[in-house]
Amino acid sequence: MDVDTRLLRYFVAVAEEGTLTRAAERLFVSQPALTKQIKQLENQLGVRLFSRSRAGMALTEPGRVLAERAPGLLADWGEVLRETRGAARRAARVLRVGFLASAANEATPRIVAEFARRRPGWRAEMRQANWSNPSAGLADGDVDVALLRLPFPGQRALRVSVLFTEPRVVALPAGHPLAERSLIAFRELWDEPFVAAPPESGPWRDHWLATDERDGHPVRVGAVTDQPDDWLSAITNGYGIALAPASAARFYARPGVVYRPVSGVSPSQVAVAWVPADDANPVVQDFVRCCLGHGRQASGGGDRRLPG
Repeated sequence: MDVDTRLLRYFVAVAEEGTLTRAAERLFVSQPALTKQIKQLENQLGVRLFSRSRAGMALTEPGRVLAERAPGLLADWGEVLRETRGAARRAARVLRVGFLASAANEATPRIVAEFARRRPGWRAEMRQANWSNPSAGLADGDVDVALLRLPFPGQRALRVSVLFTEPRVVALPAGHPLAERSLIAFRELWDEPFVAAPPESGPWRDHWLATDERDGHPVRVGAVTDQPDDWLSAITNGYGIALAPASAARFYARPGVVYRPVSGVSPSQVAVAWVPADDANPVVQDFVRCCLGHGRQASGGGDRRLPG
């Protein structure tokens, strides 16, 4: 019997979340569509996996057995896919580099040029990810290495080296009462609605909402966006404000949005990340060296490798 791994992923999400509603939000699918997929899996297996009630989705005994084994199966399959895709990219002499938003800022072109010098015949293919995928495809094996903002889900399972830090600022609609201020205390923004990343981005979303720097004050979410253009539009239209790296003022300037320094929040860290299996991969390590040289050269930073 062949079972689509997508159905297993849907099953794991429902088993972990306990409700179809939360699982559907996590998977970016509608609840009726998710219900249909779970029913399809049950029909294929010939067993009932969940007991449905108003309280949620409780695993049956067969469901508990599958819930224990499915994550390992999916992880193994993910590793097989990563190795297979990696082999294809090596044959084509292409290094896929995932990134979010502005990647390593102005250092990115220098990093790519240095890699081309170190590896003649190779090409660094830059692949931008949405904010719902804050590892930029690295955790899924879609890319070989990534330029990322910390922190992000699954970070501890990867090799991560910080390249530089930069202050966080606040992005405001131009007509906001605080838009003319030269410096804004973060405490003054606690009651403002914020434009947030999708919930599945976990600690990455929390960092840009500064949840640890609110003294327990709850966050008001005015809009949820998954990419820079939608983020800028939400701010321009007054749905909320947002924290951003200082470089956003250069890379994401737009009429109707102003960026102002904000006190009371920690800076943002930009890092290069790769999977532990590629510690001995000479091509990946060459790219990492290019990042360490040009990224830290731009910021004057020292070696700050985080533990995997």
